[in-house]
Amino acid sequence: MSQRNSSPTTVPLSPDQLGPLLDSTRELLALVNAEGAILFVNEAFTRVLGFSADDLPGSPIDALFHPKEVTAAREHLRRLVDGSATTASDRCRLRCKDGSWRWFDATAQSYLSDPAVQAIILRYSDITDLRRMEAERQVISDIVHALNETANLDQLLSGIHQALQKVLYAENCFVALHDPDTQTFTFPFFADKFDTAPPPQKLHRTCTAYVFRTCRAMLISQSEFDRLLEKGEVELVGSSSPCWLGAPLRTPTATIGVLVVQHYENENAYDKRDLEFLDSVAGHIALAIERRRAEEALRTSESMFRLLFAHNPLPTWVIDHETLKILQVNDAAITQYSFSQIEFENMSAADLRADGDQAPIRQFIREGRQQWQSKHRKKDGKIVDVEIISHRLEYAGRAVLLVVAQDIGERHQLEEQLRQAQKMEAVGRLAGGVAHDFNNLLMVIKGHSELLLNTLPAGDHIARKVEQIDRSADRATSLTRQLLAFSRMQVLQPRVMDLNAVVEDMGKLIPRLIGEDVDLEIHTSSDLGRIRGDASQMEQVIMNLVVNARDAMPNGGRLFIETSNADLDSAYQVTHPIVKPGRYVLLAVSDSGVGMDPETQARIFEPFFTTKEQGKGTGLGLSTVYGVVKQSGGFIWVYSEAGKGTCFKIYLPRVDQPAEKIATPHRNADVPRGTETVLLAEDEQDVREVAREFLESGGYTVLQAQNGAEALRIAAGHSGSIDLLVTDMVMPGMKGQELAARLQQQRHALRVIYMSGYSEHATAEAAHANSRLHLLTKPFSRSAILRAVRESLTAAREL
Repeated sequence: MSQRNSSPTTVPLSPDQLGPLLDSTRELLALVNAEGAILFVNEAFTRVLGFSADDLPGSPIDALFHPKEVTAAREHLRRLVDGSATTASDRCRLRCKDGSWRWFDATAQSYLSDPAVQAIILRYSDITDLRRMEAERQVISDIVHALNETANLDQLLSGIHQALQKVLYAENCFVALHDPDTQTFTFPFFADKFDTAPPPQKLHRTCTAYVFRTCRAMLISQSEFDRLLEKGEVELVGSSSPCWLGAPLRTPTATIGVLVVQHYENENAYDKRDLEFLDSVAGHIALAIERRRAEEALRTSESMFRLLFAHNPLPTWVIDHETLKILQVNDAAITQYSFSQIEFENMSAADLRADGDQAPIRQFIREGRQQWQSKHRKKDGKIVDVEIISHRLEYAGRAVLLVVAQDIGERHQLEEQLRQAQKMEAVGRLAGGVAHDFNNLLMVIKGHSELLLNTLPAGDHIARKVEQIDRSADRATSLTRQLLAFSRMQVLQPRVMDLNAVVEDMGKLIPRLIGEDVDLEIHTSSDLGRIRGDASQMEQVIMNLVVNARDAMPNGGRLFIETSNADLDSAYQVTHPIVKPGRYVLLAVSDSGVGMDPETQARIFEPFFTTKEQGKGTGLGLSTVYGVVKQSGGFIWVYSEAGKGTCFKIYLPRVDQPAEKIATPHRNADVPRGTETVLLAEDEQDVREVAREFLESGGYTVLQAQNGAEALRIAAGHSGSIDLLVTDMVMPGMKGQELAARLQQQRHALRVIYMSGYSEHATAEAAHANSRLHLLTKPFSRSAILRAVRESLTAAREL
């Protein structure tokens, strides 16, 4: 018994069937037959090359190839057709409809024998931008290599011109150098299809002169030229070109000329990327020309070289290129390193390096490196960080290195200051966020503790445990307030104040803190300016610094507190870059204690960092000082050396206003009550529950909402009066200030109390500026919120 197998006839897919399959890829796909005629292209093919869907089918694929690559493409096709190969790959250029060329990685695979396809599938991945980046990197590499290897300026410019053509059209290219003595342009390099190198010419109003005057790289099309011509900025000199590209030759000190390429036929020959690339190349050319000029001047005028060498304020050496032996040294090196000239001439460059410095000098020299960082050792053993700048040149008939060293230790200190400031800012944000969330938890703990204590009889053993919970929450509250002070998110009560008054008041308390073995001196300036700050926080700043100083003098010593006016100018800003120049009030606290090493100084303002033994410090004292000073708009610096004491200097902005009197709040023995209606908005449910119970225990009717939107809906649906809004400052969706503003548009007499675990500066300032608002800092007690409510409602009636 036999079984007969049969197979269905395979029908080639039509273009209509292929389209949805092939259009889904970002690759350029084409199907061609054995003769190389295009059967089908996908949407990406037409979009990238700019053709329409009907332009290509039926035409030969090799019509799209660059002429230099047609032969290779046809050979690949032949091998795929005759079966000697089933796949082929290559890198090629395809012509766009506008005549431009794009680069692709191409692969071809034969499906001629497949009845369902019967074609060769071509895949093209666009690598034009990648190819351009590779070419730009290679050109810059070639230019840098030429700068180090080519001494002749003509050869150098010719080599740069050849390298340029790898990236952009540069057949018409010239370099124009400016002579400041004659105010003319000279042309050390000039390549052009039509014009010859002109003689030196005055600046006039050419495009070249325009780029030189403005010191900006420019792409000048025909329309842009016409616009500049009409404004009188330029004039036509030489052959007209519809696309002109010019970049200034800039050195660190001056603009010395212009680099130009131009196209006489294609107005779209260059784009913005070409402009940026030419500007980069122009920078290398400018440095090369400047260097060649300097080297030529050194070769032709040894006496001038000696003069410049001797009077250079930076340590400078002439070093043998092969042996690294020091041949000559200038006065600055002798003065700063303390070696004599004879000692230097018996040394090599390697002898200057500090032990452990791994900078491979010989490798740098072989690579042609001209700048690197190292560590040098002076005669007294001091190690300094230096930046080395090296130039290779011919001197007295031998190859030498002119080496200049600049001490960059101060620069590193400034960089470290900036890094430390950024780190403290980040830590401050984290601390503020933690304190905000923790304050909400403490609000719940303290609130329920107080509610429980009000219901338990005095002396009850459970009441004593609740009191212990309440006291622990108070200590935790103190810690969170210090965190908020550090993070500059605490709610301050800023007033124009006299810092001298705070210092003098504190001077009466400080002796009890520091003990009899510490001598206290206080010097206050009689004409001290006013500052704007929170008086209680300024007291806390002084208290924390004094306690810190006392702990640094376990065997007694001297404590000095001083106030004075200070004008900080731009010269001070050079060494303290985060300081804004201006008029300040200085508060300085100095001690003669044990001092600090640099590692400790770098961390003293971090929260919870302490050098004290366990149990004798929270590590929040100085972080609190830092936060209060920063939130008050000031700056704090510490100066200390191990064994030589410490000085903290605080600069607070000076204000030209009289000091404000601080009103003493009136305290009643009884907690005030009322019967008014209060709208309570708080996103934390547990906090909202405690606040509601506090308010209801005082006799108030409470409408509660979990966010601003719900508060608006409740207010809109409430037919009776709403006398007061108690709202959290920061809620998701709508902040408390926005909620208050929208409600007060409808209920003009509405009073507002803000609750806050912390406040952003702008919101707090707005609250202080509005007498109808009141700030209540979490965690707060029942009596605190009831007093605030009563004071706010009473003030409303008195208006």
